[in-house]
Amino acid sequence: MIPTRVEETLPELVPFVRAVQERRPDDGTWCEAWTVRDVLVHQTGNAEELARVLQGVLAETPVETRGFEREAPYRRMSDQELWAAFLSRCEQLAQTTAAAARDLSPRTEVVWTGRTVKVPFFAEHMREELILHRWDLTGDDRTAVRALAEPWMTEHSVVPVGRPLLARGRAGLGLGPGDEPFEGRLRTPGTDDVVVRADPGGGYGIRLTPPEGAATVESDAATRVLLLWGRRPADPSRWHSGAGPEALRRVRTLLSGC
Repeated sequence: MIPTRVEETLPELVPFVRAVQERRPDDGTWCEAWTVRDVLVHQTGNAEELARVLQGVLAETPVETRGFEREAPYRRMSDQELWAAFLSRCEQLAQTTAAAARDLSPRTEVVWTGRTVKVPFFAEHMREELILHRWDLTGDDRTAVRALAEPWMTEHSVVPVGRPLLARGRAGLGLGPGDEPFEGRLRTPGTDDVVVRADPGGGYGIRLTPPEGAATVESDAATRVLLLWGRRPADPSRWHSGAGPEALRRVRTLLSGC
């Protein structure tokens, strides 16, 4: 049973847990080459690392963010041990974020994977991970689409998370001297556009900006979040484009590292 305080901090935890429990550990997922067990290993490592970094700030002994090598111990666990570790790490994260909300200003800056974020980021990022990776398990069910469409999911994906996730995709574009800069515009009617760009000199970026001109891709809000994270919905009718195959290829390549 998940404690009430954990559910309050991570309201997306219960739907994620149910999705995992309805599947076998070796079942495939919408996340290419990952099984359900792989997703659970990843989520356990996420919860641990978010709590670890925030605990360092609370103790006034900041630590650097580790890479995905943090997942190795969980891969060696039995399925039962892994499940217990996942729930324990989520509870630890909830306790840590509660302590941070009590003892730190929400404007306190924390270094996370090479960028600076604020204290509320840590619970919010785990919530985002629970939503996104639940979709990896379930696909486009009603719960997933509703959660992905929340405005904060787009803002979180673009503002604190977006730019570092474009680095690998930018390299894949292969822009060189003499090439034109590339800019793609992802539009959801009634909201700001998400604009991604890459420059021949190595620059790249992502931002929210008012709609202007033609969109590269137009979709509902949930689909746009999936596209930002290098995924696509099961139903292709949920997005459309008049930009042509080359522009779409470049957008997909730039977002492929997410």
